Amino acid sequence: MIAHEAVQSGGVGAEISARIGSELFDELDAPVTRIACPFSPIPFAPELEKALLPGTPDIVRAVRELSG
Repeated sequence: MIAHEAVQSGGVGAEISARIGSELFDELDAPVTRIACPFSPIPFAPELEKALLPGTPDIVRAVRELSG
């Protein structure tokens, strides 16, 4: 699992995911999952920024989905 604050498509996490998929595919037990910010500008207001960025609940949800 890759968690980052950049957008999901074209971000650093996408590149890391692509490299893991191409170089370590046979070693994976599950698909590479990315937790990222939706494709949207980051708001200036702290409350809106916090609501947009991925956080602990998003990561926990993704871990549970990967675990089955």
